[in-house]
Amino acid sequence: MKTIVIAGGSGFLGQVLEHYFLKNGNRVYILTRHPKWENDVYWNAKSLDKWTSVIEGSDVLINLTGKSVDCRYNETNKKLIFDSRIDSTHVLGLAINLCEQPPKIWLNSSTATIYRHSLDKEMTESHGEIGDDFSMNIAKSWEKAFHSIITPKTRKIALRTSIVMGKKGGATQPLKHLVRFGLGGKQGTGNQKVSWIHELDFARAIAFLIENEHLHGDFNLSVPKPTDNKTLMKNFRHVMNVPFGFSHPKWLIKIGALLIGTEPELVLKSRNVIPERLLKNGFKFIHSDIEIALDDLLNN
Repeated sequence: MKTIVIAGGSGFLGQVLEHYFLKNGNRVYILTRHPKWENDVYWNAKSLDKWTSVIEGSDVLINLTGKSVDCRYNETNKKLIFDSRIDSTHVLGLAINLCEQPPKIWLNSSTATIYRHSLDKEMTESHGEIGDDFSMNIAKSWEKAFHSIITPKTRKIALRTSIVMGKKGGATQPLKHLVRFGLGGKQGTGNQKVSWIHELDFARAIAFLIENEHLHGDFNLSVPKPTDNKTLMKNFRHVMNVPFGFSHPKWLIKIGALLIGTEPELVLKSRNVIPERLLKNGFKFIHSDIEIALDDLLNN
C-alpha cells in the first residue's frame, strides 16, 4: 500500500486517479481549497500550512493544480492561469525540501499543448517542437519552475497530458452534447490532429511511471496514433447513433467561443503528440482505438 497525495485533486483528473488508486488498495489524500471528505486536506495552493503533514513520509505526490484554460485569455485570466500553476509548483517544492522523509516521486502536470500546431510532424519528447504563444509559454514556464527545483531524494516527472476522455468529465461531455443536438460535425477543416487518452490509460500510465523507478523527466500521455477532428466527430455520431452533425466553419467557432467564454484554439489547434517514452519503456495501452474507447465511455 502506498500513500499518495494529489494536489488539486478535486477535479475530473484527480477523481479519476483517486478512484483508481483507492481501488488498488492505496491510501489517498486530496489537497483542495474546498474539503468535503475525510481524506480531503485544505490548502490554498500558495503557502505552507498543515497540509505539509500529509506529504511528510508519503510515497507519491501528484500535482494537478491549475486554473482551467477553458476561458477567454484576457489579462485577468492569463494571470490566474499562470499564477495557479507556478505558485503551487513552488510551494510543493518547498514542502518537499522541508520534509525529513520526502515523497519518493513527484509527478507535476504539464500539457501536450506545449508543442506547436502540427498536421504532419509527430511531436515526441525527443524531437517535438515547442512553440511560442500564450498556451505554450505557460507550459514552458510551468516546466521550468518544476525542473528548477532540486529534490535530491525525490524523483520528478512532468506529465505532458493530452485530451483526456472520461465517462464523467474531460472532453467527452461537451462533445457528447454537441452530437446530441445535431451539432456534431467537423470543427474547422476537420483535419487537425487530436491527441487523446482514455481515463483508464491515463491512470494506468501514472501508475506505470510510479512503479518504474528508473524513469524521470518529461513524458507525453497520449495514445500512440492520434485521430483527427473529422474522424473523432464521426465516431461520436456512430457510437451515439446520431446520423447527422452540423459542421462548424472556423469563423463560426470564433464567434461561438466568444459567446461561451472560451478560446477557439481548444478545438482548432492540431495536436500531433506521440508517447515515445512510454512506448519505449514497455507501457501497453488498453484503449488506443477511438471508436472502441468512445463505446466504452458512452455506453457502459
